[in-house]
Amino acid sequence: MNLATSKKLFDRAVSVIPGGVNSPVRACKSVDADPIFVNNAEGCLIFDADGNRYIDYIGSWGPLILGHRYPAVIEAIISVLGRGTSFGAPIDLEVQLAEMVIAAVPSVEMVRMVNSGTEATMSAIRLARGVTQRDIVIKFDGCYHGHADTLLVAAGSGVATLGIPGSPGVPESVVQHTLSLPYNDIASIKNVMKEQGLKVACIIVEPVAGNMGLVQPVEGFLQALRELADQYGSVLIFDEVMTGFRVAYGGAQALYAVYPDLTCFGKIIGGGLPVGAYGGKLELMTNVAPQGSIYQAGTLSGNPVAMAAGIATLKQIQKDGFYDALDQKAERLLDGLVQAAEKAAIPVQAKRVGSMLGFFFTGMEVKNFDDAKTCDLDKFTRFYNGMRQNGIYIAPSQFETLFLSAAHEMEHIEATIKAAGKVLDQLKT
Repeated sequence: MNLATSKKLFDRAVSVIPGGVNSPVRACKSVDADPIFVNNAEGCLIFDADGNRYIDYIGSWGPLILGHRYPAVIEAIISVLGRGTSFGAPIDLEVQLAEMVIAAVPSVEMVRMVNSGTEATMSAIRLARGVTQRDIVIKFDGCYHGHADTLLVAAGSGVATLGIPGSPGVPESVVQHTLSLPYNDIASIKNVMKEQGLKVACIIVEPVAGNMGLVQPVEGFLQALRELADQYGSVLIFDEVMTGFRVAYGGAQALYAVYPDLTCFGKIIGGGLPVGAYGGKLELMTNVAPQGSIYQAGTLSGNPVAMAAGIATLKQIQKDGFYDALDQKAERLLDGLVQAAEKAAIPVQAKRVGSMLGFFFTGMEVKNFDDAKTCDLDKFTRFYNGMRQNGIYIAPSQFETLFLSAAHEMEHIEATIKAAGKVLDQLKT
């Protein structure tokens, strides 16, 4: 596979951009590769600067549930450009999108638009601390909630990929109030809350962890978080930046019937454009300025382009049968990958929740970040590079998730399974 143009672009990039990329995992350092530079995309396919074609399972890290350049989304963007790109003032579209989010998500009564998942989680935590007048934040090892200082403790995703425990530049005084506990460990969170519950402002969690690879909540874990938050007067925050509108129209909370006080959303509600949001109960959200005293602002929040794309996306994915069709394709991909691994006699753990898939190179059941770290990273590196050589584009990290879109057809699924079988067979040697 010729990657000469991508290589030239990367050589130029490293002299003007830190590491040559604008988000660390893209550099592909953990998989001993250079990044490909994307030229264009269509449906479930991307094409690099050298003209190579790939079936895409990243989908801009999850939000492109309809696929790249979905006609209705593109039409909505083109249409709104006639009105402008940013006003820094209220527009009708932000009201419409807010109403759609509230109608879809069981626990959300009011929502504030922001510009990224990081901004959403940061703002939700500030709100929780402001309302409770408490400082302690509880998160879980391997759950990544963006790069706000408070949350860069035992974070997953890119931090885990690069082997960074936290980050220089984050003062100890900032993270001393952040406790990170093992995901899915009900006894641990009960013990901590028994000792410090009355000092805990909030518990923030990915209801389905997607940043240490895909890890499902064990039975009773989310319910325990809800009960403990109620018992000690803490705010329960679900980070649904990945799962919101992805695993179900109402998010993971609708799937598991456990409802948080606040929910954070990501770019899927903006059709893949730079958008985030946080929302929840009226008694909490009415404390946000200007209605309340807890400050948060953003010039581009609610901008017309992202709002139009989000409205168009949500209109499509709420149609009857949308998630059923997506689930069927995801189930076939999961089965095919597991069968290919079994045929090659390579131990793997593979799970899915909706159209999110995890594929771990370990024989141990993965319930938390420590389990995920037992993976054979050398095998994953070889798997990643082999799949890329065979035209399959997956995240360059064992600690990320595969995402399907409505644009993936069975022919793409079968081609992926075939490629995986070929690559896995080569890993035996």
